[in-house]
Amino acid sequence: MINNKYNDYAQIFKALSAPNRLMILDMLSGGELCACEILIKFKITQPTLSHHMNILCDCKLVNWRKEGKWTYYSLNKKTFNDFQAFIEAIVSKDEIESVI
Repeated sequence: MINNKYNDYAQIFKALSAPNRLMILDMLSGGELCACEILIKFKITQPTLSHHMNILCDCKLVNWRKEGKWTYYSLNKKTFNDFQAFIEAIVSKDEIESVI
């Protein structure tokens, strides 16, 4: 049985595999954005944006909040910090340790 943390990180890798989602994360690195602001930048349909945002929110890379009819998105820095620590641990392990 695979540890849940590996399943979580696999979901993050999948989310990061799409250029549009990477661009959305880059946009959100500047701060919280309304969905309408993201739509303008990409010139995509609302359902397509919802699809991308659901993937980013499901793996907890992005937080969302509703204000009236608008949805606002921001980066979940805890998830990014945990993911960064995971990657750094992989890179820093000795060859023998990685087999264990």
